[in-house]
Amino acid sequence: MPPFHLAFPVHDLAAAREFWGGVMGCAEGRSSDEWIDFDFYGHQIVAHLAPARSSDAASNHVDGHGVPVPHFGVVLPMKEWKALVARLTAVGTDFVIEPTIRFAGEPGEQATMFFRDPSGNAVEIKAMANPDNLFAT
Repeated sequence: MPPFHLAFPVHDLAAAREFWGGVMGCAEGRSSDEWIDFDFYGHQIVAHLAPARSSDAASNHVDGHGVPVPHFGVVLPMKEWKALVARLTAVGTDFVIEPTIRFAGEPGEQATMFFRDPSGNAVEIKAMANPDNLFAT
């Protein structure tokens, strides 16, 4: 699968570097005084300094939760998802939606969690009970 590229605004590059590089464990690529590339599980995400940009606070109702919109994330193997839950919990992450199982017993059953980076960008990390069902209806 080819890697995707996502650029997103941050209010502070040092805080972005600490969160995305330190807490999330994303290797840092190129950078400048205005942006930082990170390796997000093989995908390129770029934190661009945009201090005047505020995050959107909208949400949609999904399986009993208010899901932040917009958001981005990745689908991990279950073992990696559980390890990340432990790491984020250990550093006191304030979850928007606590780690949970969504759509239990349905083809789309998945483990999911939502949190925000220091600039308020919403992130969802999920793992599928059956990875072959990622696009199942």
